[in-house]
Amino acid sequence: MMQNQRPPIRRIAFPILIALSISHCLNDMMQSVISAVYPLFKEDLSLSFAQIGLITLVYQMSASVFQPLMGLLFDKRPLAWSLPIGMSFTLVGIMNLAFATNLYWLLASVFVVGIGSSVLHPEASRIAFLASGGKRGLAQSLFQVGGNLGGSLGPLLVALLVAPYGRRHIALFAVFAVMAIMVMIPICRWFRSYLNHIRKRPAFVVGKLERPLSSGMTVFAISILLVLIFSKYIYMASLTSYYTFYLIHKFGVTVQQSQLFLFIFLVATAIGTLVGGPVGDKVGRKYVIWASILGTAPFSMLMPHVGLMWTIVLSFCVGLMLSSAFPAILLYAQELLPNKLGLVSGLFFGFAFGVAGIASAVLGSMADKHGIEAVYNVCAFMPLLGLVAWFLPNLKKG
Repeated sequence: MMQNQRPPIRRIAFPILIALSISHCLNDMMQSVISAVYPLFKEDLSLSFAQIGLITLVYQMSASVFQPLMGLLFDKRPLAWSLPIGMSFTLVGIMNLAFATNLYWLLASVFVVGIGSSVLHPEASRIAFLASGGKRGLAQSLFQVGGNLGGSLGPLLVALLVAPYGRRHIALFAVFAVMAIMVMIPICRWFRSYLNHIRKRPAFVVGKLERPLSSGMTVFAISILLVLIFSKYIYMASLTSYYTFYLIHKFGVTVQQSQLFLFIFLVATAIGTLVGGPVGDKVGRKYVIWASILGTAPFSMLMPHVGLMWTIVLSFCVGLMLSSAFPAILLYAQELLPNKLGLVSGLFFGFAFGVAGIASAVLGSMADKHGIEAVYNVCAFMPLLGLVAWFLPNLKKG
């Protein structure tokens, strides 16, 4: 409707993309606070593990299921100031997390925080697409690497600012929410200018954008992409949630050492995210998707059978390869449905979050029953699902 594959933005808008990346960083930092403070919730409110699981379920429902709905809503009714509105939900939710005195209050708080995430991801991804000046892979990678950084900083800040002083210090994260709103103001002004420009050019509004594939082939391609997201985020969940436990159990490293090795993996994911988009611009999204997911298989299948040093090296390779896939997958999907940018972005971000959340719960149960090493022996084969990338159609513009 309002989006076009050839928007009136001739050059890449780096200030806007940097502001989007910072916003994404601050948002995902605050989102990651929820799981990081689970031990404090459990102790303060005498919660059971089942109740902790319920908190996760409510948050994932809000943060994942609502994303495509928000994307579809803003596809139909673009709103220049949507990002600060979403961040206001996060601000309210964070403040309530700090002072909640019962389970129901906690559930309402994480639900509201999740709504903020459901607004930011599809909307910011849409704006990154529009501000790319044609360099969509680079733009999407810049946006997403902010989220990677924020997700890794959140638990660290909780350890420094909250754990030593008590749960009410979660309220300090409200400062980051206000900072995010301030960063979003120039983004909103830019987006408002873009929308005003579009509305003055009826050809862009009325003209129907041509899809590169037929409806049937588009559905088929989207299905293949969702299978690839499924394989990627199950294996990523095994690493982000249980890698430290695996290293402690198998190699006897200390907690501090395990956190350092996890940080090495997270650095690799940030590098891979930055690289994946621009490479996709040059060689084509399909080939990056193919190489990223299937190319991870040799490293993932070897990792359960080597010593500590090679485990660290292989985990770095896994993070580098696997994280480069998501920018290419999202952009491929956006190019399939160029007039549904919000819906597509929300669907893929939401599906990724949902798969990761469910996979973490299932893998945790598996580790309880069969041991932590069994998780990695089974998950090692998930990247082989990258073979289905062979069936992705070639788009006209890669």
